[in-house]
Order: sequence, then C-alpha cells, then structure tokens
Amino acid sequence: MPTQKIIQHLLQQIEAQGFKVAVHFELEGVCELAKGYQQLDYQGINQGLAKLGIDGELKTEFWKNQWEYVSLFNGQSPLQEAHNLARSMALLPALMAQYGAANVLMAPVAWSGDQGRYVSGSGAIFSLDKRSVHIPNAIQMNISVQNSAGDNLFAEHGLGEWVQQQLLVNSYSCCLLFLPEEDAFKRLALRDEYGLDAELSSPVILSGGHQGSIALYKKVGKHNQPMGVEPLFYAADNSVLHYSADWKKTARVEHRIGATSKNYDPYMNVLFILLNVLDALTKWQGGGSVDPFGEKELPKSLYDQPGLPGALSLFEDDTWLVDRVNFYCEALPKSEGLLGQEIKSRVLRQYQKSVVTLL
Repeated sequence: MPTQKIIQHLLQQIEAQGFKVAVHFELEGVCELAKGYQQLDYQGINQGLAKLGIDGELKTEFWKNQWEYVSLFNGQSPLQEAHNLARSMALLPALMAQYGAANVLMAPVAWSGDQGRYVSGSGAIFSLDKRSVHIPNAIQMNISVQNSAGDNLFAEHGLGEWVQQQLLVNSYSCCLLFLPEEDAFKRLALRDEYGLDAELSSPVILSGGHQGSIALYKKVGKHNQPMGVEPLFYAADNSVLHYSADWKKTARVEHRIGATSKNYDPYMNVLFILLNVLDALTKWQGGGSVDPFGEKELPKSLYDQPGLPGALSLFEDDTWLVDRVNFYCEALPKSEGLLGQEIKSRVLRQYQKSVVTLL
C-alpha cells in the first residue's frame, strides 16, 4: 500500500478528533554558479516553483552559494507538503540551472564548500584564515497542531511538550528515516572532527528545550529572541516604525536533525511525524506530566561499529514504527503480513546489497 494512503488515513483520524496538523519543511543545499552569475536568480526560481504549484520558495543561506528551500504557509496538508518537497527535490536542479546554477548539490555535506574561519571567540567576525569549511546541509520539519477553532495548541495547552517528548524518544531508533546515508553521520561529526565549532551550529545530539535538536518554541526562539515578531508600520524610508508580536501563532516544534540527501523520503518522514502526533494526542488527553528527557547521543554511523549499533540495526531491531502503523491502520486492507512490517521492509530494502550468484 502506498505510504500516501497511510498518511491520509492518519490525517483522517486526527481530524476526526477535532484537530489539524501542520508540517512544514526546510531544506538546505549548495550550488556552483554558472559563468557570468554572481548569485542565483531567486526571483526567477520562485516564479518557476509557483508555476509548478509548489508551496515553497528558495532563499539565500549563510554560506557562499548555499541556498534554502522553505515552505510557504498556504494551508497545505502534511500530505501535500510531502508532495511539495518530493517534487522540489526532483525538479530544483533543472529549474535552478535555468537561473544561474552550473551544478546543484543536495547532500549532507558540501565538502570544502566555502573558505574562511571566525576569529576565535567571536562567532561573527571572519579571520584571515582561509582554510576550507565543510558545509552541513539540513532538512528540518516544523510541526504544530490546531483545534477546531483554529487555536494553536502548542501555545499554552501542553500538547507541544508531549509532541516534543514523543519525537525525542522515537527519533533515536528511527533516525535512519532522516539520516539516510553515511555522510549524514559525518555531517553530525563536522564540528568536532574539523574544529568548526565556532562556524557551525548544527545540532549533533538528541536534546529538547527551546534550543535543542528537537526544539519547542513558544515565547522565545533558539537564540532567545522573541517569537512571532512581524513589521506592522513602515516609515517613508521603509524602516520599521512598529512591530506586532503574536508568539501563540508561531509556537511549534522543530525537528532539526535531518540531513539533506537523495535518499531522504518526505513521505516516510511525514508518516513518522503523524504517528508521534497521534501518540502525543492520546497521552495529552489522558493527563499526566511529561518526563524530563535530558540528552542522548545519536549513532555514529549507518552501520554497526564495535560496541555501537548503527542506524540500520536500530531501525531493523525496533518495533515502535511497525506497532504504531498496525495500531492506527487496523481498518486498512493488508497484503501478506502486517502493514507496519511492509512499510519497514520497504525502507530497509534500499540498503540491501545485490547478491550475484555465479553458476
């Protein structure tokens, strides 16, 4: 059964309870510019995305020639959001080539992607050190839930803490879904192994709060900045005279660990989010309090190392995803075996090596 049908079934269950889930993606990548271009023609690219019916746009990122695809808030469902990202990953290289890109890279790390180091202790001022910097590229998922009145339940009602907790608990064994190739784990080690702690701020462990790798943002963001601040009145010179602030509208959980990769499956990651939201809704409505999580190291590799399980083994040995798919999809038709196991096997199949038998 296609993953899309399972996602639709999960969404129907959430909506039957009177809730609506929003999931939005952010994806980073790097490009080499074609001769004669100083930067990408972002306006042209975004017009192209709009013509394709994709609810997203490209913008510049911090590092030279690094770009970011961000979702637009057009009320699209999580299933449509997965469609948007899947189509963007497939179509962006050709589209960007029309507007200044000679080569487009969607990978966990752009090795030697830029040059320049920060002055020690500054975190903002570049030194004369021109050693290469390896650029990490992330895929981030932003999640929120509304009630039937349109209120964001992550603002004050405790559901955000439960969703954050569920994602913290289950992202370890399911990290294969959002860290789907070996360079994704090399990305996590960049800061330590290459002395880039000052230059890079990518999360490397499972942690919560409002600054962790799975962060719950309410009144303040990851840099302790006020949330929900928007320009309200402008002066004649276009400077902002007054801001409005509505943090309740922007409260969300950000899952910030994923790596850009050709193996990244937007549908499986939306499925993962929705299963966690459904479990969180049950626990939230049942009362009780969320247990403190602390921090947890992610695997070092896709594969097992001495004394350390790899992401493949963790996913293969764990039963959470299989159990939850079977539980929430009991009414759906199944082929041989259980539906959850079919989904799990589909994920693992791409990592199975072909065996050639010589007769």
